[in-house]
Amino acid sequence: MSPAQQITIPQVMKDCRTGMDKAFENSRREFASIRTGKASSNLLDTVRVELYGAQMSLNQVATVGAPEPRLLTVTPFDKSQIKLIEKAIRESDLGLDPSTQGGVIRVPLPQMNEQRRKELVKVVHKLAEEGRIGVRHARTHARDILKKLDGVPEDDKKHAEKDLQKAHDDYIKKIDDLVKHKEAEIMEV
Repeated sequence: MSPAQQITIPQVMKDCRTGMDKAFENSRREFASIRTGKASSNLLDTVRVELYGAQMSLNQVATVGAPEPRLLTVTPFDKSQIKLIEKAIRESDLGLDPSTQGGVIRVPLPQMNEQRRKELVKVVHKLAEEGRIGVRHARTHARDILKKLDGVPEDDKKHAEKDLQKAHDDYIKKIDDLVKHKEAEIMEV
């Protein structure tokens, strides 16, 4: 018996939902890192640092704190990497200008003007599209597996495809709702 015959429609649906969940959760995590009005330690979650020959997320190489509403502090675990971490924060698309004082990187958050808010909304839309692509990819992958299933009636395949489309639509709506909420948060003065 080939591996394609061992796969069942419920298994394909479960795997597809898992993929869609991952795409949605990833979007939610990315949105959390986008600044609204005050400092939050997860603002820097999307910053990647090139250390030890690998791309690492900032929270793997430093502690991030928010001691004041408009200031973040980044304390590297390895003080010798402070310049690399500062450079990664500066070059991220967050528009921040960090400075090092002692063994701590201070990241003042600029006052958000209308233009900056609109830029952040564009970033949110870009991240949302990446989430939607992830959801579509999970659906397409599941649909391809369904088409290859042997010994499954065509009616069952058609019904499963409708279920896939419904799951796809539900996840896209969840992402769109996240976008609306985050956009309102950013534009709130």
